[in-house]
Amino acid sequence: MYKEYEYVIIGAGIAGSSTAYFLSEYSDSILLIDRNCDIAQGASGAAGAFLSPLLGKPNKFKELITSALKFSTSFYKDNILNEITNCGVVRIPKNNENREKFESYKPYMDFEYEEEGEGYFFKIGSQINSYETCRFLAKDVEKLFNYEAEHIKKEGEFWLINDEIKAKKLILTTGADTSLIDEKYFNIRAVWGQKIDIYTTTCIDVNYHKECSLSISRFDEEKKKYKVSIGATHHRFNCDMKVCNHCIKTSNINKMFSHSYGESTVNNDTKKLLKLANEIKNLEDVEICDIKIGPRASSTDYFPMVGKLINSKTTIKKFPHLVNGSHVKNEMLSSYDNLFVLNGVGGRGFVLSPYLAKNLVEHIIKNNNLEETILTHRLFKRWVKKNS
Repeated sequence: MYKEYEYVIIGAGIAGSSTAYFLSEYSDSILLIDRNCDIAQGASGAAGAFLSPLLGKPNKFKELITSALKFSTSFYKDNILNEITNCGVVRIPKNNENREKFESYKPYMDFEYEEEGEGYFFKIGSQINSYETCRFLAKDVEKLFNYEAEHIKKEGEFWLINDEIKAKKLILTTGADTSLIDEKYFNIRAVWGQKIDIYTTTCIDVNYHKECSLSISRFDEEKKKYKVSIGATHHRFNCDMKVCNHCIKTSNINKMFSHSYGESTVNNDTKKLLKLANEIKNLEDVEICDIKIGPRASSTDYFPMVGKLINSKTTIKKFPHLVNGSHVKNEMLSSYDNLFVLNGVGGRGFVLSPYLAKNLVEHIIKNNNLEETILTHRLFKRWVKKNS
């Protein structure tokens, strides 16, 4: 006998948990699945979870980040005030060239700021408790942990997961693991990153960002020291996708090493983060207390992927002239029925995910339009053109 749900979400990081939260306003038949033993055990659990504005001249990506930051900051404050530390962030240029860019961005700042020392202080800067935030967001939905979704298929009006679970609508929030999506245009690569937590006798009163992010300190009564987060590094490993997906499947925040991210990388990244953090603030009497590693999901153009998946085979069969570079309107492209994604949030998962999840859910429930820049259609069209 199949277990049947109106909605099944695969992936219990910040994207999946946010989607579960907004869906729960409309349905009590929701299942959130994850291969790990708990919420936020992959990239979301390894995230520094800093909320910070994107600086630069006006463009579509900056508009998206600004809208998401405004929405998500207000959302966290309104719903989980105890899990957000809205202390502000000081953005420090890393060199003279970077400082010149900062100066050129001044007319285009989307948030209030003031010059402070060598940098610029933005009041909106915050840090989130990643685990407790995801736990809150998913608290009202049924969860199934330690469950590997090995395959999905469409059977009648339902999506079938592992021939065991039925979903009227299936939402994939699997991050860097794209093994369930057999579409070549859905090109997401893992950007592996490391975050460390330290104890120090140095007190830090705001978040900082230069080449790395340095969090506000929290005093630990037992250690009689301050606890500080430092993150994160960035690694793209040039390996076969089967190898990459194997590492992603077997890696979580409690299993430090993967095929590519070995002990030497961990040690080198730890030294690098401590060096960069000390260039921001002189950290005294340092003791490393935690190291977390996760594969962030990044698309080829850095925009997230939200909404329905385009069925490339059906679409090309319907419009064979696409392979010759012909244009077809988005609404005419064939998509998989009742299959949705929220992916590619990169290192800004805790900024983007609540905003994108809210929009995705309203698209599913109310048929509201999604912004064209985040649809999977753009990547399909580029892939067809490139391979024609």
